[in-house]
Amino acid sequence: MQFALSEEEALIQETARRFAADRLAPHAEALDRGEGRAALLSNLRDLAQAGFCTLNAPARYGGGEAGAVAFALSVEELGYACASTAVTVSVTNMVAEVVAAIGTDEQKQWALPKLADGTFAAAAFCLTESGAGSDPSAMRLSARREGGDYVLNGEKIYITSGEYAGFFVVWAVTDPQAARGKGISVFLVPADTKGVLVGKAERKLGQHGSSTNTILFEDARVPASALMGRENDGFRTAVAELAGGRIGIAALSLGIARAAMDKAKAYVKERRQFGQPLAQMQGLQWMIADRETDMEAARLLILNAAAAKDRGENYARQASMAKLFASEAAHRATDTAVQLFGGAGYVADAGVERHLRDARITRIYEGTSEIQRLVIARATLA
Repeated sequence: MQFALSEEEALIQETARRFAADRLAPHAEALDRGEGRAALLSNLRDLAQAGFCTLNAPARYGGGEAGAVAFALSVEELGYACASTAVTVSVTNMVAEVVAAIGTDEQKQWALPKLADGTFAAAAFCLTESGAGSDPSAMRLSARREGGDYVLNGEKIYITSGEYAGFFVVWAVTDPQAARGKGISVFLVPADTKGVLVGKAERKLGQHGSSTNTILFEDARVPASALMGRENDGFRTAVAELAGGRIGIAALSLGIARAAMDKAKAYVKERRQFGQPLAQMQGLQWMIADRETDMEAARLLILNAAAAKDRGENYARQASMAKLFASEAAHRATDTAVQLFGGAGYVADAGVERHLRDARITRIYEGTSEIQRLVIARATLA
């Protein structure tokens, strides 16, 4: 089996690594304190212009057509430096893929070049509702047809990049009489649409630099041309795109884990107790060995899922395996890193407690670990 990266993939990985080190890492702590939003938006624009926000969009719309492996490598490197920036890039790519997959040519021409050149700092994926989280088929936001328009009413919650997205890809019920999950459609909605209101940013445990908002739709009127794909066929698209998003969150998880463990390994080499560096103590060596094994296994699962996607195969099971294992591995790695630092790890100056907080959400968003287990089990037992 060939594990080597292509020349293009290696170049994209190295470019992401350099950008992350030079531009993202210096601002990560400020973003965690709730500061530096201007720097975040500037970095997002530059990432877009470097090709990282439309990695898999068609070239004729400004995209890179780089593939899922390149996407995973990029998000991992960005996540190593700043999880908040990385999740924004991951979700924007996810939205770009929805537009590229089912959008009309007019929709692609309007949306994708603006993501590619940084005109839009981000795009948002509006699926989750208060009563429709792990079960998105229970959504209630409605899109009622009125002449040549659709009128949207309802709300979406926990929307990544809500307050600085240029547009939203929105799932709504267009046939309330249809069977569960069968009467749902998807729309491309510009952020400045009348009746679309962005709620306050949520206060969160981690990833403070990434805005997470409620999006309200109050008689928000969009033309019929805003419909993406076929009416009442949107739920299938959501399920398919969530699988791709899980590769991104798995890669982000790995980046966070690597960052925490790199800091911890450097620390145990320097810190001395009982007359020797901590790194010479077998118990701590075994903790590090277990986490290194976790990260290598996560990397292989991620690349396997991404490669399956690039080959055009059904990759949902592999993506769920990668997301499940990598997010759980990130939890173990960041917790171990804090433990290796001892009391210093609990203090913000060491930097590892930020990674611990940033990693926690990876076991929840884009499908909880429990949902990933259901996907894997059902695919295995089918």
